[in-house]
Amino acid sequence: MNSTVYVNGREFGTRPYGYSSFSYDITSALVPGENLIAVRCDNADQPNSRWYAGCGIYRNVRLVVTDPVHVAYNGFYVRATQVSDAQARVVMTVETAGTRPGMELQYEFRILDAKGRTVARTEAAGAPVCEVSLDLARPHRWDIDDTYLYTAQVSVSAEGMKDTYATRFGVRTTAWDADRGFFLNGRPLKLLGVCLHHDMGCLGTAVHFRALQRELQILKDMGVNAIRTSHNPPAPELLELCDEMGFVVMDEAMDMWRKRKTQYDYARFFDEWHVRDVQDFVKRDRNHPSIVMWSIGNEIGEQSDSRDDNTENLTPEQANALLNFIHSLNQNDPSENNPNVLLTRHMAQLIRDLDTTRAITAGCNGVWPGNNLLRSGALDVYGFNYHPQLYDSCRVWFPGKPLIGSETVSSLNSRGIYFQPSTDKKKLPGRGWMYTAEGEVDWDHQVTAYDACSAPWADFHEDAWIAVRDRDFIAGTFIWTGFDYLGEPTPYGWPSRSSYFGVVDLAGFPKDAYWLYQSEWTDRTVLHLFPHWNWREGEPVDVWAYYNNADEVELFVNGESYGRQSKTPELLHVQWLGVPFHAGSIEVVSYKNGREVAREARYTAGEPVSLRLTPDRRTIAADGYDLSYVTVEALDANGRVVPTATDMLHFSVEGAGELFGVDNGNAADTLSLKGRDKALFSGKALAVVRSLRGEPGTATLTVSSDFASVKTNIAVK
Repeated sequence: MNSTVYVNGREFGTRPYGYSSFSYDITSALVPGENLIAVRCDNADQPNSRWYAGCGIYRNVRLVVTDPVHVAYNGFYVRATQVSDAQARVVMTVETAGTRPGMELQYEFRILDAKGRTVARTEAAGAPVCEVSLDLARPHRWDIDDTYLYTAQVSVSAEGMKDTYATRFGVRTTAWDADRGFFLNGRPLKLLGVCLHHDMGCLGTAVHFRALQRELQILKDMGVNAIRTSHNPPAPELLELCDEMGFVVMDEAMDMWRKRKTQYDYARFFDEWHVRDVQDFVKRDRNHPSIVMWSIGNEIGEQSDSRDDNTENLTPEQANALLNFIHSLNQNDPSENNPNVLLTRHMAQLIRDLDTTRAITAGCNGVWPGNNLLRSGALDVYGFNYHPQLYDSCRVWFPGKPLIGSETVSSLNSRGIYFQPSTDKKKLPGRGWMYTAEGEVDWDHQVTAYDACSAPWADFHEDAWIAVRDRDFIAGTFIWTGFDYLGEPTPYGWPSRSSYFGVVDLAGFPKDAYWLYQSEWTDRTVLHLFPHWNWREGEPVDVWAYYNNADEVELFVNGESYGRQSKTPELLHVQWLGVPFHAGSIEVVSYKNGREVAREARYTAGEPVSLRLTPDRRTIAADGYDLSYVTVEALDANGRVVPTATDMLHFSVEGAGELFGVDNGNAADTLSLKGRDKALFSGKALAVVRSLRGEPGTATLTVSSDFASVKTNIAVK
């Protein structure tokens, strides 16, 4: 945020919005020999975000060298139109920089298939902005289960100068229907989505390709097929991975317009910068086939009116801008003069000026007919944050409009923490942060892992999903959130320093609700039993299980049957309430037509006596960038995971790697995520090992505690 770039002491520009990709032509400031590029980030004014935004350079930097005549930054736009099984029309528009009047420009356009073979080609001569169309025979469509990508390539030449630029794209069709939701390539597709912030746990906010890849694979395995970039343009690498791995994306521009949410946030820059930021956002991302809709904002304050919206409170420049909005955007309804309605139309038009192939939406928490964003008529898809009890009313209020749950759930869970009974459902916080009221405590800054706690405005996992599942006219859901994220701790304040909303915790370890969604969103056989089986003798414990591909589930406690249970359309788990704890084991068996499908058990564990280290990758590249994520678990004398272990661990790495981060998923753990000490939380912790650049060999991770010291080797090649 607030970055200023200098080259050899000369200022080249400032960009206030930290999520905008940008470029500067620094040719004029360069000298023979060494040159100094400096970036100053000013993060002094606080608070300037509702979550942890990070400070510094958190997107990749590139030095691009071209001839003076070259394809402009983000100046190549490719879209597939008139798509059928027989052929697709691919329209390519290129903008060339560095030209002068009268210069003759020659263009060559190619389409390459996934194997790099040219499948279409044409040449053209013309102006600095050139557009051509190519017919692509028998196009191979991009889909979430078949992520086929073509490459579009353009070469521009003039007076001995030449530049070649390539971008990947996909051929697919999208459609929205007010009754049946979203269609991809002609078939209905329920959007099974999550919202994601841009931090990656202990790595912070600086983008890391492997971290994003791991994050998305964990979500893919859960059954997720859609990502919402909350609430800002993502790193380009995220979109590249979504293209490759098969996610559709709601690409979101910002979290506020003119009305601020924190004292020093983007609202203070909006009037001057929003046009350029929105245009750059669209031009950068519009070639990605994964993107199926643009969001012009999240829970924008301009949904409703206030005295601040009166034109007499505007500067002359702002008032003039509103008059221009009325003239240019409101010709069909000259009676409309609400500045927030006009601003919504303006924001949508900024996108339509650059891309008309995708739907425009917004995440609206003001679900009522008078919402300025909704009544503006500018949105193609109406996004609703929460309020599932109003979905049916929205069909009446907004007839003929496609609807989507742009933000849902906001359930609160701590991995591996179970408060009894599970039927004691909570909305937290009840009164203020970190409160203690009659019958209420802060539980050491933890919340239950049962689906029994949510924020006051929110819903439990099962209830929110059922509301979307049972309505074809709701195109899908975006759970708040896929992963826990740094900042915005809810329901507690400090020492909590990350959220509790995630289906997956900050370390990348799934919480129990993960298997709820896997059982509902995938065809793979699921049987997930919880809680653990380490309690006080005789203590009543509620036992739950998520399952699918079966009719019923039977619980056994130390070999004794506690009967069979079946879930219902309104209850998406089976449960045995108040089961007396006796040391030993619990086991569940699922059945289909009386035949066993799957079984899973939990055992009473003893004291921890050893540690188990499990790298997700035992070989990484010697590029100073690649990562291995190592899960640490405490084991008892029988080799069983101790689910209640909280022992302190000490980490070190020797050889061809370094310790890049440590975590345990505990939102209230204040030890450094970049330090060498981290306690087990619910029996687990995480170490991230990074390779050293140009140093092949072996990286040895050592993890020690009061009861054990264990090593594991990672090959660095």
